[in-house]
Amino acid sequence: MTAELSSAEAMDAAFTGRPCLLVTADGRRRPMTADLWSGPASPADLELLVDPCDGPTLDVGCGPGRLAGALAARAIRVLGIDISAVAVRQTRARGADALRHDVFDDLPVPDRWQHVLLADGNVGLGGQPVRLLRRVAALLVPGGNVLVELSGSGALAVHENVHLQVDGRSTGTFSWATVGEDAIDEVAVSAGLVVDGVRNAGGRQVATLRHPLGAPALWHTG
Repeated sequence: MTAELSSAEAMDAAFTGRPCLLVTADGRRRPMTADLWSGPASPADLELLVDPCDGPTLDVGCGPGRLAGALAARAIRVLGIDISAVAVRQTRARGADALRHDVFDDLPVPDRWQHVLLADGNVGLGGQPVRLLRRVAALLVPGGNVLVELSGSGALAVHENVHLQVDGRSTGTFSWATVGEDAIDEVAVSAGLVVDGVRNAGGRQVATLRHPLGAPALWHTG
């Protein structure tokens, strides 16, 4: 039996350059693209996720901080949060504030944000995109928005019982989801949001979501 490690430990390993695999319930293995996340912000990153941010921004699942770092370099107030301690250190090294934190827990800072980023498929964290969007919508100032990177597939897909594997050691199983352009309107409405539009660059898609009345949504853990 393989020894278990936490998801945070697996991501720590990935962000230090060790191979990390996402393993699905049917045994398929897909390498994590941590090397892409660890590089500088790409032209598509800038167009889709950095340029639209002109005020305080929360980067959820910030990873090594390529987006948070690009925003900090423009003197935009930004906070990155991630469960990986290595990712937090790397984000801070790029000049951005970062905390080791789970998005579903209360933030230790009481502020609300003009923009919330869910890049690199992070809308699928926990396998419950609606719950996640409700959570981040509650962190917006009136008139704020959520920038959601979509998957290549058109529909909503929830993947149960996936795990991460590093050096023959595995995490416990967890759920993960992908949200494509065909599904984002329904997912947004279920979360109390509306889609302002979907933009494309470099083969990637990002949807802009906002509260329909311009007011922040309510969040409760119950």
